[in-house]
Amino acid sequence: MSSFKEKLFRKEDPSVYESKDAHLVRSLRVRDFLALGVGTIVSTSIFTLPGVVAAEHAGPAVALSFLVAAIVAGMVSFAYAEMASAMPFAGSAYSWINVIFGEFFGWVAGWALLAEYFIAVAFVASGLSANFRGLLEPLGISLPASLSNAFGTNGGVIDIVAAVVILGVALLLSHGVSTAAKIENVLVILKVLAILLFIVVGLTAIRTSNYFPFIPKYHMTANGDFGGWQGVYAGVSMIFLAYIGFDSIAANSAEAINPQKTMPRGILGSLAIAVVLFMGVSLVLVGMFKYSSYANNAEPVGWALRQSGHAVVATIVQSISVIGMFTALIGMMLAGSRLLYSFGRDGMLPKWLGQLDKANRPNRSLWLLTIIGLVIGSMFPFAFLAQLISAGTLIAFMFVTLGIYGLRSREGKDIDVPAFKMPFYPVMPALSFIGVLVVFWGLGNDAKLYAGIWFIVGVIIYFTYGSRNSYLNKQK
Repeated sequence: MSSFKEKLFRKEDPSVYESKDAHLVRSLRVRDFLALGVGTIVSTSIFTLPGVVAAEHAGPAVALSFLVAAIVAGMVSFAYAEMASAMPFAGSAYSWINVIFGEFFGWVAGWALLAEYFIAVAFVASGLSANFRGLLEPLGISLPASLSNAFGTNGGVIDIVAAVVILGVALLLSHGVSTAAKIENVLVILKVLAILLFIVVGLTAIRTSNYFPFIPKYHMTANGDFGGWQGVYAGVSMIFLAYIGFDSIAANSAEAINPQKTMPRGILGSLAIAVVLFMGVSLVLVGMFKYSSYANNAEPVGWALRQSGHAVVATIVQSISVIGMFTALIGMMLAGSRLLYSFGRDGMLPKWLGQLDKANRPNRSLWLLTIIGLVIGSMFPFAFLAQLISAGTLIAFMFVTLGIYGLRSREGKDIDVPAFKMPFYPVMPALSFIGVLVVFWGLGNDAKLYAGIWFIVGVIIYFTYGSRNSYLNKQK
């Protein structure tokens, strides 16, 4: 029984991670992490979620749903900023929890995040493909169903555009993060400009009557709760997935220049920018047309612009949004590959995943992520992938918020005192945990079920392979 308990609670020495990750090239600055964070957080969702949530749950109060989700995400981001500043290791939550709570709990947190990255790569690529094909159709260009849809869906064999995009981003990242960061910075600027263009043009088409009643009367619909504070809450659980991208920043902290200052600024700064953009788009969108107009509308931003007589602007915004989706894919694949690398680094998965190439790049883990992303994107349709993204990340967030308590007692001892600390300790970590738990509870039953299945698979892998082959086990 004691050996079983040791497996659950044995902890990694933070100095070991410092030594192992020292071979990674530190080349990322604050501006790179801001671009990485904004590029990942402000992805496809900003052009779709405001309209969907307004029509299905919150009405004009969709802005409140975004705000509440941002408050919860903001509290978690404070915990992430302190963790990343104190322990700038590859693997983010996995490595931190391994140090704070122990190997098993670190594995559970990392395994939960891995689900997000595998699915998110396929999800973003599928979304990019759908929007790209939508832009081509008015030009009379269309792909056959066999090359447009996932295997077994509407006659599909493979989504060829999604596959090509995933491979292209993998090739880009395989040449190093500095090159990818330069491209990411440019694409994020273009994306932000497109969003600002929509907001400015949309302001000219606002009708104040569309904002009333701001919180519609509560009633049940086929989509669940609508109106009242129940509708706002239902919207929060849908919207929260839009804010989870800041983990992709933390996952690359081992490649940051001066991470003590770089990581907090990148994490908190990118989330702040994203909140302003999300709030702006949601308020303008529901002001342009009555919220019910966006029901079953896959492209509410483009539709609203065209209906307002701004077809050219709509085309520009949608074109840039497709290009901007690359930024989310870059962020997800970069973070996911670093998480896989950290698993291999620790022996939790085959050690070849933790090996670097001659230029000190973890490309083996990158290519495994690429292959799995291609398979998932080819086998599962876009709608199915959408409901699975949030659950794993929310589980990891709960671990990180509670981890602050364990971190504080070790700062200045075996862990350096970070340049940034989560404010209002010890109250805010508890509030953050409760907030994330409430959001998790609001997820659909399918998302919870699949998260449970993924957890069981992870536990089996840990006890049959990870716990036996981990470097911590070999040290005992």
